[in-house]
Amino acid sequence: MSCKEVSELLSQSIERRLSLRETLRLRMHLLVCDACARFKRQMEFLHAAARAYAQRGMSTARQWVLARTARERIRGRLQRER
Repeated sequence: MSCKEVSELLSQSIERRLSLRETLRLRMHLLVCDACARFKRQMEFLHAAARAYAQRGMSTARQWVLARTARERIRGRLQRER
């Protein structure tokens, strides 16, 4: 299973229940691929943050503030991409 296939399955898993075969293939890949495992954790975090925002509103969502270094790193990357 390629990393691209894994990212697609992880995205689909938010919308639908994966088959047993898909789940097993996904888990096997995640055991050996650190990048995909990290992507899965990031997707889970973003999904939880969006759900919390929708349920509790803006005041709770403001608790998730990026560290200054993270903001600078993102800003620098965006400027280089332009």
